[in-house]
Amino acid sequence: MEALPRPAPGDLPGYYVRYLDRAEGATLAEALQQASRTMHAAIALLDARGDHAYAPGKWSVKEVLQHVVDTERIFAYRALRFARNDATPLPGFEENDYAPEARAGRRTLAAILQEHDAVRAATVALFEGLDKDMMHRSGTANGLRLEAGTIGWIIAGHAMHHAGILRERYLS
Repeated sequence: MEALPRPAPGDLPGYYVRYLDRAEGATLAEALQQASRTMHAAIALLDARGDHAYAPGKWSVKEVLQHVVDTERIFAYRALRFARNDATPLPGFEENDYAPEARAGRRTLAAILQEHDAVRAATVALFEGLDKDMMHRSGTANGLRLEAGTIGWIIAGHAMHHAGILRERYLS
Protein backbone atom coordinates (compact mmCIF):
# COMPACT_ATOMS: atom_id res chain seq x y z
CA MET A 1 0.00 0.00 0.00
CA GLU A 2 1.26 3.43 -0.89
CA ALA A 3 2.43 5.03 2.39
CA LEU A 4 -0.31 7.63 2.33
CA PRO A 5 0.14 10.00 5.26
CA ARG A 6 -2.79 11.37 7.21
CA PRO A 7 -4.57 14.16 5.32
CA ALA A 8 -4.79 17.58 6.91
CA PRO A 9 -8.23 18.44 8.31
CA GLY A 10 -8.55 21.15 5.65
CA ASP A 11 -8.18 18.50 2.92
CA LEU A 12 -11.64 17.08 3.50
CA PRO A 13 -15.16 18.34 4.10
CA GLY A 14 -15.77 19.40 7.70
CA TYR A 15 -18.26 16.63 8.43
CA TYR A 16 -15.55 13.99 7.96
CA VAL A 17 -12.93 15.64 10.16
CA ARG A 18 -14.41 13.88 13.21
CA TYR A 19 -13.58 10.52 11.61
CA LEU A 20 -10.11 11.62 10.56
CA ASP A 21 -9.51 12.67 14.18
CA ARG A 22 -10.38 9.15 15.37
CA ALA A 23 -8.12 7.29 12.92
CA GLU A 24 -4.91 6.05 14.54
CA GLY A 25 -1.62 5.47 12.74
CA ALA A 26 0.95 7.34 10.72
CA THR A 27 -0.10 5.73 7.44
CA LEU A 28 -3.37 4.53 5.95
CA ALA A 29 -2.26 0.88 6.28
CA GLU A 30 -1.60 1.38 10.01
CA ALA A 31 -4.93 3.17 10.48
CA LEU A 32 -6.91 0.35 8.85
CA GLN A 33 -5.05 -2.30 10.88
CA GLN A 34 -5.62 -0.42 14.13
CA ALA A 35 -9.30 0.07 13.34
CA SER A 36 -9.67 -3.70 12.87
CA ARG A 37 -7.93 -4.46 16.16
CA THR A 38 -10.03 -1.90 18.01
CA MET A 39 -13.30 -3.19 16.57
CA HIS A 40 -12.39 -6.77 17.48
CA ALA A 41 -11.58 -5.70 21.04
CA ALA A 42 -14.90 -3.85 21.38
CA ILE A 43 -16.89 -6.78 20.00
CA ALA A 44 -15.06 -9.22 22.30
CA LEU A 45 -16.29 -7.20 25.28
CA LEU A 46 -19.87 -7.32 23.99
CA ASP A 47 -19.96 -10.84 22.57
CA ALA A 48 -22.95 -11.99 24.63
CA ARG A 49 -24.83 -8.72 24.13
CA GLY A 50 -25.27 -8.64 20.35
CA ASP A 51 -28.96 -7.74 20.51
CA HIS A 52 -28.46 -5.11 23.24
CA ALA A 53 -29.21 -1.46 22.51
CA TYR A 54 -28.24 1.12 25.12
CA ALA A 55 -31.55 2.99 24.84
CA PRO A 56 -34.93 2.59 23.14
CA GLY A 57 -34.71 3.45 19.45
CA LYS A 58 -30.93 3.01 19.31
CA TRP A 59 -29.19 0.37 17.23
CA SER A 60 -28.19 -2.96 18.75
CA VAL A 61 -24.55 -4.01 18.87
CA LYS A 62 -25.17 -6.16 15.79
CA GLU A 63 -26.76 -3.23 13.96
CA VAL A 64 -23.83 -0.95 14.79
CA LEU A 65 -21.34 -3.48 13.46
CA GLN A 66 -23.45 -4.09 10.34
CA HIS A 67 -23.59 -0.31 9.80
CA VAL A 68 -19.79 -0.17 9.92
CA VAL A 69 -19.62 -2.97 7.34
CA ASP A 70 -22.20 -1.40 5.02
CA THR A 71 -20.59 2.02 5.24
CA GLU A 72 -17.14 0.62 4.52
CA ARG A 73 -18.45 -1.12 1.40
CA ILE A 74 -20.05 2.07 0.15
CA PHE A 75 -16.98 4.20 0.87
CA ALA A 76 -14.59 1.68 -0.70
CA TYR A 77 -16.75 1.71 -3.83
CA ARG A 78 -16.50 5.48 -3.90
CA ALA A 79 -12.72 5.29 -3.55
CA LEU A 80 -12.55 2.79 -6.40
CA ARG A 81 -14.61 5.01 -8.67
CA PHE A 82 -12.50 8.07 -7.90
CA ALA A 83 -9.19 6.19 -8.21
CA ARG A 84 -10.24 4.99 -11.65
CA ASN A 85 -10.86 8.61 -12.68
CA ASP A 86 -14.64 8.26 -12.82
CA ALA A 87 -16.07 11.78 -12.55
CA THR A 88 -19.70 10.68 -12.22
CA PRO A 89 -21.17 12.30 -9.09
CA LEU A 90 -22.23 9.59 -6.64
CA PRO A 91 -25.32 9.76 -4.42
CA GLY A 92 -25.34 9.66 -0.66
CA PHE A 93 -27.07 6.97 1.37
CA GLU A 94 -29.34 7.10 4.38
CA GLU A 95 -27.85 4.98 7.14
CA ASN A 96 -31.10 4.89 9.10
CA ASP A 97 -32.87 3.32 6.12
CA TYR A 98 -30.14 0.68 5.71
CA ALA A 99 -30.15 -0.52 9.34
CA PRO A 100 -33.56 -2.22 9.44
CA GLU A 101 -33.13 -3.63 5.93
CA ALA A 102 -29.89 -5.36 6.95
CA ARG A 103 -31.84 -7.49 9.45
CA ALA A 104 -28.73 -7.85 11.61
CA GLY A 105 -30.79 -9.34 14.44
CA ARG A 106 -31.25 -12.54 12.43
CA ARG A 107 -27.50 -13.11 12.31
CA THR A 108 -24.92 -13.93 14.94
CA LEU A 109 -22.48 -11.30 16.04
CA ALA A 110 -19.68 -13.67 15.01
CA ALA A 111 -21.08 -13.88 11.45
CA ILE A 112 -21.25 -10.09 11.15
CA LEU A 113 -17.70 -9.79 12.51
CA GLN A 114 -16.57 -12.34 9.93
CA GLU A 115 -18.21 -10.23 7.22
CA HIS A 116 -16.47 -7.17 8.67
CA ASP A 117 -13.11 -8.92 8.36
CA ALA A 118 -13.80 -9.94 4.75
CA VAL A 119 -14.84 -6.43 3.80
CA ARG A 120 -11.78 -4.98 5.57
CA ALA A 121 -9.50 -7.40 3.69
CA ALA A 122 -11.08 -6.25 0.42
CA THR A 123 -10.65 -2.61 1.44
CA VAL A 124 -6.99 -3.15 2.27
CA ALA A 125 -6.48 -4.96 -1.06
CA LEU A 126 -8.14 -2.08 -2.89
CA PHE A 127 -5.87 0.53 -1.34
CA GLU A 128 -2.80 -1.69 -1.76
CA GLY A 129 -3.46 -1.61 -5.51
CA LEU A 130 -3.57 2.17 -5.74
CA ASP A 131 -0.48 4.20 -6.54
CA LYS A 132 0.10 7.76 -5.36
CA ASP A 133 -1.63 9.35 -8.37
CA MET A 134 -4.71 7.15 -7.92
CA MET A 135 -4.85 7.94 -4.20
CA HIS A 136 -5.01 11.65 -4.99
CA ARG A 137 -7.72 11.42 -7.64
CA SER A 138 -10.96 12.90 -6.45
CA GLY A 139 -14.65 12.82 -7.10
CA THR A 140 -17.95 13.92 -5.67
CA ALA A 141 -20.16 11.81 -3.43
CA ASN A 142 -23.21 13.11 -1.60
CA GLY A 143 -22.33 16.56 -2.90
CA LEU A 144 -18.89 16.53 -1.27
CA ARG A 145 -15.49 16.39 -2.98
CA LEU A 146 -13.07 13.75 -1.66
CA GLU A 147 -9.81 12.13 -2.72
CA ALA A 148 -9.71 8.34 -3.01
CA GLY A 149 -6.98 7.98 -0.38
CA THR A 150 -8.75 10.28 2.04
CA ILE A 151 -11.72 7.93 1.91
CA GLY A 152 -9.49 5.21 3.35
CA TRP A 153 -8.76 7.41 6.34
CA ILE A 154 -12.48 8.09 6.74
CA ILE A 155 -13.18 4.34 6.69
CA ALA A 156 -10.64 3.76 9.47
CA GLY A 157 -11.87 6.68 11.55
CA HIS A 158 -15.53 5.75 11.09
CA ALA A 159 -14.82 2.26 12.46
CA MET A 160 -12.88 3.75 15.39
CA HIS A 161 -15.78 6.14 16.08
CA HIS A 162 -18.27 3.29 16.33
CA ALA A 163 -15.92 1.05 18.32
CA GLY A 164 -15.70 3.93 20.80
CA ILE A 165 -19.48 4.23 20.96
CA LEU A 166 -19.75 0.48 21.57
CA ARG A 167 -17.30 0.70 24.48
CA GLU A 168 -18.76 3.91 25.96
CA ARG A 169 -22.49 3.29 25.65
CA TYR A 170 -23.09 -0.44 25.34
CA LEU A 171 -21.09 -1.82 28.27
CA SER A 172 -23.15 -0.22 31.03
